[in-house]
Amino acid sequence: MTEAAGLNAHQAIANPSPWVVRFAPWIKTGGAVLDIAAGSGRHSLFLAQQGFTVLAIDRDAEALGLLKGAAGNLPITTHEQDLEGVNWPLLPDRLGLVDAIVVTNYLYRPYLDALPALLAEGGILLYETFAHGNAEIGKPSNPDFLLQKGELLNFALRHDLTVLAYEDLYQPQPKPAMIQRLCAVKGEPKERHPLQFKG
Repeated sequence: MTEAAGLNAHQAIANPSPWVVRFAPWIKTGGAVLDIAAGSGRHSLFLAQQGFTVLAIDRDAEALGLLKGAAGNLPITTHEQDLEGVNWPLLPDRLGLVDAIVVTNYLYRPYLDALPALLAEGGILLYETFAHGNAEIGKPSNPDFLLQKGELLNFALRHDLTVLAYEDLYQPQPKPAMIQRLCAVKGEPKERHPLQFKG
């Protein structure tokens, strides 16, 4: 399948999150990106189209099959894996080697604290999922799948990540939900302000 054919197949896959689109330019040019709980790959496809090399991990073989069909010649590798199994698949072979981690609409706390160790210095973490208060709106309603108030900020502080942006708010579209979002970098970002490097 050609890259063009892959992009045509991608039309059936949902658009990437505006949060991921907004902060993708902060990722190292040509960097290695880990898309955790990738599903059918809306973010994997978008990031690969931007020139990043993507490893998409999910337990859903059918969803990964859709991604493979849409990817064409894009630099995407898929890996079918239970991310909640006893032996987590991402350590230690990728310690400090990942330039960005993307997680959306997914939360499994037992392995959450393993993520920062995967990031290279300057690596970006983009995390976005349902938050406290969502039970009053719809699904998910189980607190195991809802971020607590300030949880992502506390997570960043615990791992000495530099927070570039954070939101905890009601989102009316694409469906009403309470959402918490984080963009953080391991270490200091290369550019924090447009005036920083002016003489």
